[in-house]
Amino acid sequence: MSLANLSGLAPASAAWLHQVGIDSVDKLHLTCALPAFIRLQQAGLKPSLNFLYALVAATEGRNWQEVAANDKGALLIAREGHRENQSSADQQSPHSS
Repeated sequence: MSLANLSGLAPASAAWLHQVGIDSVDKLHLTCALPAFIRLQQAGLKPSLNFLYALVAATEGRNWQEVAANDKGALLIAREGHRENQSSADQQSPHSS
């Protein structure tokens, strides 16, 4: 199935995912929503939190508004945790001097 056919995911969103190597529903499921969102940010794109909610909704067969209402806090905590881990890894890298 094409990413463009996922409910709640706009064609522009599918195009962004293609830009970071996520070009199928299977790849999106393997990558998972939050890591896919972070890949978009690392690629210099600026996805909104609604985009994250739409990714979660698309991978779980839910409505993005339900995700926003019920999972917002957990997603924001997970995103911040990833940022902290990435920052720690960058500081420990021998190339970060």
